[in-house]
Amino acid sequence: MKKILFTLSIVFAAQLLNAQKFEDLAKTPPMGWNSWNNFGCDVSEKLIKEIADAIVSSGMKKAGYEYVIIDDCWQSSRDKDGNIIPDPKRFPSGMKNLVDYVHSLGLKFGIYSDAGTLTCGGRPGSRGYEFQDARTYASWGVDYLKYDWCSTGIQNAESSYQIMRDALFAAGRPVVFSICEWGNNQPWLWAGKIGHLWRTSMDVQPCFDCSVNWGGLGVLQIIDKSRELRKYSGPGHWNDPDMMEVGNKGLTESENRAHFTMWAMLSAPLIAGNDLRKMPEKIRTILTNREVIAIDQDSMGIQALRWKALGTLEIWFKPLQNGDMAICFLNRDSEPKEIDFDLKDRIMDSDFGWKNYVIDKSFQIKDVWQNKILGTTVDNLKTKIAAHDVLLLRLSR
Repeated sequence: MKKILFTLSIVFAAQLLNAQKFEDLAKTPPMGWNSWNNFGCDVSEKLIKEIADAIVSSGMKKAGYEYVIIDDCWQSSRDKDGNIIPDPKRFPSGMKNLVDYVHSLGLKFGIYSDAGTLTCGGRPGSRGYEFQDARTYASWGVDYLKYDWCSTGIQNAESSYQIMRDALFAAGRPVVFSICEWGNNQPWLWAGKIGHLWRTSMDVQPCFDCSVNWGGLGVLQIIDKSRELRKYSGPGHWNDPDMMEVGNKGLTESENRAHFTMWAMLSAPLIAGNDLRKMPEKIRTILTNREVIAIDQDSMGIQALRWKALGTLEIWFKPLQNGDMAICFLNRDSEPKEIDFDLKDRIMDSDFGWKNYVIDKSFQIKDVWQNKILGTTVDNLKTKIAAHDVLLLRLSR
């Protein structure tokens, strides 16, 4: 028996030495839906099934959304052996059956836990149970894990997330690993080898320009925090400015459009957070715009550069595959902006090897949201941008 245990310990140690994240996942920013922004702790088997159905029926699945993610409060306790137990009242059929239902629709399933002893909602965290929880998630068929940072005390963030990374890898089921410690420990400096995406700020709020006392931020404030981090993001390792508030109470139609557009320009994960079952057509149209999504999902995976700041009007530039370019005019002002702008210029990208991009007279200009050709770069671009709105252009030859 001692020899067997010794052999098993050697095998386990070897697995840990070879532990890594699953490298072939999230080559483009993950797309899906998460329960927290709209439902908080009010999650259930019934809700998740209805949302999964809505992802299919609304056309979001066809547009590329694939992960259905339950956030906090699905857990109730641990059994005598330490196994995590889903809330039996809210999930009467058990988590495996729910995961199987989501998979039957051609979607993938995501779940939530925390690196501390308790989740942010006061449920059991994974501290001390990382390998046991990872094996449980693998047995259920989980495809995505959001891992939070409440009740962590004096824990070291990098080490704590590395333990769960190793646990997921040892469990053997490929899982996208979402690091959610709110940017407090500069995860962009270390998380690329541990997870597939990492939060860059506190929680997003359903407001365009605001902040709240406990640290929540509006859309513009999170964009500002993302601006200097672009060199850390790319295929398989993404800056995450948080789940989207598109469609939630607090944002106007223009603000929803600007929010979605800028997340695409930032090569951010597109994780919806609204009630898809009651989604107005205007919101569905925003969330399923294929050309905006294509800018986010571009295989080069380069986060946009803030090219120019003209007062409250910003111009963002994102190189795309095949020599195309995305240009976004972001109007931060509460008043409309008239523009008369010559796009022809030379853009030096120091964050990605001092690459030189030249906009000359040879590009056709397309207004992505209006699905309209505006002409070419021969002439100045002349138009008006509404308050808290964007003009998104795709330049191609």
